Amino acid sequence: ICVVSASLLSGRISTLKDETGAIFIDRDPSLFTPILNFLRTKELFPRSINVHLLMHEAEFYGITPLVRKLQLCDELDRSSCGNVLFNGYLPPPGRQIYSRFDFTSRARKVCVKFDFLIISSSGPVYPAKRRNRHSVLADPGMVRIICGHHNWIAVAYAQFVVCYRVKESTGWQQVFTSPRLDWVIDRVALNAKVMGGSLGDNDKMVAVASGTEIILWTICPDGNGNEIGVFSLNVPVEALFFVGNQLIATSHTGKVGVWNAVTKHWQNQDVVPINSYDTAGSFLILGCNNGSIYYIDVQKFPLRMKDNDLLVTELYRDPTEDAITALSVYLTPKTSDSGNWIEIAYGTSSGTVRVIVQHPETVGSGPQLFQTFSVHRSPVTKIMLSEKHLISVCADNNHVRTWTVTRFRGMISTQPGSTPLTSFKILSLEDIDGHGGCGAGTEIGPYGERDDQQVFIQRVVPDTDKLYVRLSSNGKRVCEVRSVDGTSITSFMVHECEGSSRIGSRPRRYLFSGHANGSIQMWDLTTAMEIAGKVDIRALGGPTEEELLELLDQCDLALTRTPDMSPAASFTHSSTPRASTSRYTTHHCQLPMHSGTCYILHRIQGIK
Repeated sequence: ICVVSASLLSGRISTLKDETGAIFIDRDPSLFTPILNFLRTKELFPRSINVHLLMHEAEFYGITPLVRKLQLCDELDRSSCGNVLFNGYLPPPGRQIYSRFDFTSRARKVCVKFDFLIISSSGPVYPAKRRNRHSVLADPGMVRIICGHHNWIAVAYAQFVVCYRVKESTGWQQVFTSPRLDWVIDRVALNAKVMGGSLGDNDKMVAVASGTEIILWTICPDGNGNEIGVFSLNVPVEALFFVGNQLIATSHTGKVGVWNAVTKHWQNQDVVPINSYDTAGSFLILGCNNGSIYYIDVQKFPLRMKDNDLLVTELYRDPTEDAITALSVYLTPKTSDSGNWIEIAYGTSSGTVRVIVQHPETVGSGPQLFQTFSVHRSPVTKIMLSEKHLISVCADNNHVRTWTVTRFRGMISTQPGSTPLTSFKILSLEDIDGHGGCGAGTEIGPYGERDDQQVFIQRVVPDTDKLYVRLSSNGKRVCEVRSVDGTSITSFMVHECEGSSRIGSRPRRYLFSGHANGSIQMWDLTTAMEIAGKVDIRALGGPTEEELLELLDQCDLALTRTPDMSPAASFTHSSTPRASTSRYTTHHCQLPMHSGTCYILHRIQGIK
C-alpha cells in the first residue's frame, strides 16, 4: 500500500480529489480490485480477470511481487518451444557475407560467368555497384520474403538471400548464401528442379530482383553458388518466377523478360500493360489492362529468337473490356487422349468475376463464357479456381466471396452449377514506412494445392507476433500461431515439403514465418488441418472483437493503411501466390498478335 500511496502522493499516477480531499483513483475498478485485495491480504484472487491485463496494471503501480506471480501464471501456456504445431527454428544467418566482387573472385568453378558485360536483346547490362570487398553483415535485419520449391526454401533479407534444404535424416541445413548486394531485394524466385540443359539436372537456381535489375545464381550440388548473370527489364520488376527452366520477370507497364536455361539468353518483350498473370504448363497467361487475356508459350521461346518474338497471342477478350485484375487457370485431369478441359476464372476492375472454359473437342472456337458473378463493388485483387471452390477477393479490406463448384467427370458443370458458399473479410493492415515487411512477403493467399483444402494467412497489424490460419472456402479459423521468441512477423509463406522417402509417405504442409530478428520459424499445418478435421471447427474466423482491439493497441493506425489495389496477386499452378500489379494505366503499346487462338489447346493436351 505504501508503494501505491507514494505514487499517488508524488503525482506519478494521475489523481482527482473531491471536496473533502479524498483521492479518486481513475483506473479500471475490475482490475484495481484484485490489486487492492493483494496489497491488503497478500492473496491473489484474479477471478475472471485477464491475467495479462492484470499483470500490466500491476506493472503500472510497480508492485514487483505481484508482477512476478502473474508472469508465472501468464507463462503457463506459453513456451519458447512453441505448441504442438511448432516444427522448427532457423536462427539468423551469422556467417560473413561477402560483396559480389569478392564472392565472384572466390568462386573458381563458374558455370556461366558474364563478369563485366551481359549481352541482352535490349542492349548491354552492367552489374550492380559493388561494396567494400570485406563488408560484413553483423545484423541481417528482418526477413523480407520467403519462397519455396520442392524441399528448398529461399529467404530474402534486405541485401542478400539464403537458401535452405531439408532432408529427413539431417533436417534443415543452410546451403547457399548470396553475396551482399548494394540495393534492397524486392522479389525472389527459386527453382530446385532444373531439368535438362547444360546446368545439369542436380543444379538449382535462385534469382533476386530490385528495381529494374535481376541477378541469377546457380547452386551446384556441393553448395557452391555461381553468378550466371545480371539482366535488366528496363522497368521496375513487379513479379519474378520460374516456368520450368525459364526465369520470367514482368512489369505492369507492359514488359515481359524471359531467360532460358538452355540458350542462356535474356529477352525483353513489349506487351499491353499487365495487371495479373498465371501459368499453365509451359504457358504464361497474362491478364491485361485492355480487357484481354493473352498467353505466351515460353517453351517455344528459344525457337523464335531471330525475329525477337515471344509468340504473344490473344486468348479471350472480356465482353465489357474491363481490365483483367486477377487470373486463375485450372486444368482438369487428363481423362482421355483428347486432352484437358481448360478453365479460367478472372476478376475485373469493375468487380466482376467470370469463368471461361474450353473443351479439347471444340478446337476452332476460343474459350466460351461460362459464368458471371457481379458480387463485388471494388476491383477484384485475387482469384482462385480449384477443384471444389471458386474464391475471389476484392479491394474492400480483402472482402472474400466463395462458391462451391460442381463437377462431372472432372469438368465444371452447370447442374446445379456454382452456388454461393460464404462471405467474409481478411483484414490486414500494411505498414506505410515498410518496417512491417515487404508486400511480396505477406500475401494472404490462398495457399495450397488446387485439389486440396486451401488456407488464407491473416496478419492483422504489421507489428505483431501472431498469425491466423483460416480456411479459404469458409473463412473459419484452423489455428493461430504465435512467435516462440516474441519477435514480430515480417513475412510468411505456406509450402509443401517431401520430408520422407518412405513408401506411402505424403508431403507435409508447413507455414514458414520470417521475423524481425532474421529468424525463420516453421509450423506444421498438416497436423493443424488434421486436428481441425477431427473436431468441429469453431465459428471463429479471424480475430474476435476483443482480439482485434488487443492487436490494434499494438500499432499506430496513422502509420498503416488498408489493402489497396497495388499490388494485386494472381496464382500460379504450383499454388504459390505471385505478386502482380493492378494499377490502371491508359498507356497502350503495340502487341504483336498471331492467328491460331486454339494453339494453346493443342500444346496443353499433353499436360497431366
